[in-house]
Amino acid sequence: MDDQLEPIATKLAAAMPGAVRSAFAFDELTLTVDPPRIVEALQFLRDDPAAQFVSIIDISSVDYPQREKRFDVVYHLLSPKLNLRVRVKIETDEETAVASATAVYPGADWFEREVYDLFGVTFEGHPDLRRILTDYGFDGHPLRKDFPMTGLVEVRYDDAEKRVRYDSVRLNQEFRQFDFLSPWEGPPLPGDEKAKDGGPQ
Repeated sequence: MDDQLEPIATKLAAAMPGAVRSAFAFDELTLTVDPPRIVEALQFLRDDPAAQFVSIIDISSVDYPQREKRFDVVYHLLSPKLNLRVRVKIETDEETAVASATAVYPGADWFEREVYDLFGVTFEGHPDLRRILTDYGFDGHPLRKDFPMTGLVEVRYDDAEKRVRYDSVRLNQEFRQFDFLSPWEGPPLPGDEKAKDGGPQ
């Protein structure tokens, strides 16, 4: 697989000097691109005869709150003709908008809306950037690492009032601390003494 993807990485690096870094792991190519040039990189990967990544499979994000640029925005591309996949990444922060890929891949529309909704990454030039998975008026971005695990509000339908109610989260039981020790590594259980002397004779 590397021998097919390596020339693509080399060609893209030559076309965009200093703006692309490539890495191979598990027979997969990951290209890290400077954020201002993401659209140019995607267009190259779509149009170049050696690449032909004409299909966008997904756009996702990863949150690293300890970093200054806390988000990786990750594009997964497929070349059906060459039977190849590539991953393209950029780094961004909470304030800086990323150029929308919808001009290159119209199918990126909903993927970018999901990343905006769940992580809060904004996409400049997107035709209709609004929430897609959370409710109207939802506060926060639920896939950020600093989002509270219980959420901020709960939504329920009140049959008596015949309307949807937004209430503060109520925890019906206290948080419990779970012991994740394996039962095989915990205190000895009845019958363990047989295993230690080699079992039944």
